[in-house]
Amino acid sequence: MSTESTQTASPETKGRNLRKERVGIVTSDKMNKSITVTVERRVMHPKYGKFVKLTSKFMAHDEQGDAHVGDTVRIAETRPISRNKRWRLVEVVERAK
Repeated sequence: MSTESTQTASPETKGRNLRKERVGIVTSDKMNKSITVTVERRVMHPKYGKFVKLTSKFMAHDEQGDAHVGDTVRIAETRPISRNKRWRLVEVVERAK
C-alpha cells in the first residue's frame, strides 16, 4: 500500500509547474507591497501580417518592496492575493539606470 501512495504525485505538486511567468517593466511602485508591471508582446496582425505591440498591465505582490519604477522584473502567477493581485514578484532581472 505504501509504495502506491509514494509513486503517484499529488495534484498540488503537478499544478505547481504549470504557473505562468512573465517578464515586464515596473510602471508603479507607489503602493504598499504592490507593483504594477507592464508586459509587452508582439503579435502578427491576422490580416496585414505586420507585427503589432500589445501591452498588458498586471498587479503583482512585492513583499520586500525591492522593485522600483523602470526595473525589469519576472512575475509568476499565484492564488488571488487581493481584488486585483494574481501575480507575485519572483526576481528583479535588471535594475533601472
